[in-house]
Amino acid sequence: MDMSQYLDLFIDESKEHLQTINERLLELENDPGDMALVNEIFRSAHTLKGMSATMGFEDLANLTHQMENVLDGIRNQKLAITPELLDVIFRAVDHLEAMILSIAAGGDGKRDVSETVEQLKRIEQGEGPRGRANGELPALEQAYGEFEYRVLQQAKEQGYSVYEIRVRLRDDCLLKSARVYMVFELLNQEGEVVKSTPPVDMLEEEQFDQEFLVTVVSKTPADELQKQLMGISEIDEVAVRVLDADDLSVEGEDRAAAPESPMSAAVEQAAAAQTEAGGAQTEAEAPEKQPAKHVGKTIRVNIERLDMLMNLFEELVVDRGRLEQIARDVGHAELTETVERMSRISSDLQTIILNMRMVPVETVFNRFPRMVRQLARELGKKVRLDVIGAETELDRTVIDEIGDPLVHLLRNALDHGIEAPDVRAARGKPEEGTIQLRAYHSGNHVFIEIEDDGAGISREKVLKKAISRGIVSPEAAEHLTDEQVYELIFAPGFSTADHISDISGRGVGLDVVKSTIESLGGTVAVDSRPGQGSLFSIQLPLTLSIISVLLVQIAAETYAIPLSSIMETALIRKEDVFYVHNQPVIDFRGKVVPLVRLKDVFAVPGASDDSETVPAVIVRKGEKLAALAVDSFIGQQEVVLKSLGNYLSSVFAISGATILGDGRVALIIDCNALVK
Repeated sequence: MDMSQYLDLFIDESKEHLQTINERLLELENDPGDMALVNEIFRSAHTLKGMSATMGFEDLANLTHQMENVLDGIRNQKLAITPELLDVIFRAVDHLEAMILSIAAGGDGKRDVSETVEQLKRIEQGEGPRGRANGELPALEQAYGEFEYRVLQQAKEQGYSVYEIRVRLRDDCLLKSARVYMVFELLNQEGEVVKSTPPVDMLEEEQFDQEFLVTVVSKTPADELQKQLMGISEIDEVAVRVLDADDLSVEGEDRAAAPESPMSAAVEQAAAAQTEAGGAQTEAEAPEKQPAKHVGKTIRVNIERLDMLMNLFEELVVDRGRLEQIARDVGHAELTETVERMSRISSDLQTIILNMRMVPVETVFNRFPRMVRQLARELGKKVRLDVIGAETELDRTVIDEIGDPLVHLLRNALDHGIEAPDVRAARGKPEEGTIQLRAYHSGNHVFIEIEDDGAGISREKVLKKAISRGIVSPEAAEHLTDEQVYELIFAPGFSTADHISDISGRGVGLDVVKSTIESLGGTVAVDSRPGQGSLFSIQLPLTLSIISVLLVQIAAETYAIPLSSIMETALIRKEDVFYVHNQPVIDFRGKVVPLVRLKDVFAVPGASDDSETVPAVIVRKGEKLAALAVDSFIGQQEVVLKSLGNYLSSVFAISGATILGDGRVALIIDCNALVK
């Protein structure tokens, strides 16, 4: 039987089962006695095994089968749940996720998982996992989480090479940590260290044998890196492996919740004939016997079809604007009435289509509890992640882009924010730190906040680093408010870390967060209280394709300003325009606000306006304001945002274009680029 027709369903359902396993494992760690959780994990693993075997992915099926054996031992009270045992199961899940991502990207899903399988077999036989807990060393095998795959993939797309470098020290090496420091120092000069095995803290404490593995992104050739590393004394061997595009391929996730689909039953039935005899499947384990109440009236729709539908509707919006313009010009009563009715219907249709594209932020948030657990263990910290408002919905286009910025902020909170347990205890805090990840709607925006109860941001430390990096002068630093000081941490390359780390502190991260969020038409702000914690707040538009704008006239040209950036409009008298350092400014409600003449910015030809008043649009970027001077206001309108394409991607202060009702093209202004 040809199973290729089921491939997309297999990938979607496999991701859902793995997400369920991840979530329930985290719950199980907090409540080891809850056998209901173990049974749910076992059922997901059992279904995944059957699906994989039916689809012909043997490596995936075999690993899941071995993991299933361990879970069976737990639910039959033969094995005790320990953090070390869960570490091995989580490692198996990492491999399973990597296999699914490989399959989704067109690969065969094969992966060397022999070490993890051996560890699972030892656990099943009652020997216990071998690892850091009993003094033995973890296997030197790099396993990447999804966010790490994305970071490496982006580096590859930007022209960097990705290397896995295995370094072996001489057997008679006395100061291993010093050699590790020299290796990291050299690699950070030539590129960026993304991950190491064992983790950095174990390397610094010399808790490894003679070998360690480092993943690096760099533009330096592999042979040159190897030559430089071999120049460090007491290094016995250096092996450099170049990761190609296939190693780093990753498929974007879309885990919109959907109940049972035909795939589960069909594949499970086909798999039943292939799975080995031994243990009848219980009624709870058989998807085809689920009560009818669990089957919702939903269908799976390929996101490409929704994109096509959205593109067609965008064309309809353009034609709607054209018809409205014609109806106004003609002034025919029946035509005007028909066009108004069509506009109402199309507005309702627009709402329905946009809602179809809305996805709960839960699809992004789901990966973070597992990530926080792993990083907290690596850092030796106790951290609880509270997720609030995961049901908040956001356009799928925005959802695809916010994952990496949130990863950076969470890693920053774990590494820089939350203190070590002994430090927290000395300060009178609970040993367990708390990070809150919140999402909520407000108007036409979604707010995502990350708040920790850690050490907060040190004003003195930030200023000292900013002055040393030339980001701000000592004279200007004396007059900065706390808010302005905290904004400095978003400067490119800025870091207050005292030592290199796998988690953060290499001067990469927060500037990427800011640029990514602003490219989505959003803003990011930070607030902090020393000793009490920090709050990062991200504001995002609900959707990126159809937006409300204010049309303005500049000479003979029409421009569009997004309403989401506008505070208000005003008529400014010319005598109220002042000059500071040869730059025009106005007094707007007690604040000095720069006046930006759009005619000069975009070099629009035409005679100067000699009127006594200047129409201006007051726009905001975070707490900063600017007044954009125009010639006249045309009115508010919903428009379709179209990209300018790759050839015009670097045009200053223009985020796209739209087609107006009369067929003309209007450029859409990027207000963030104009607010300094």
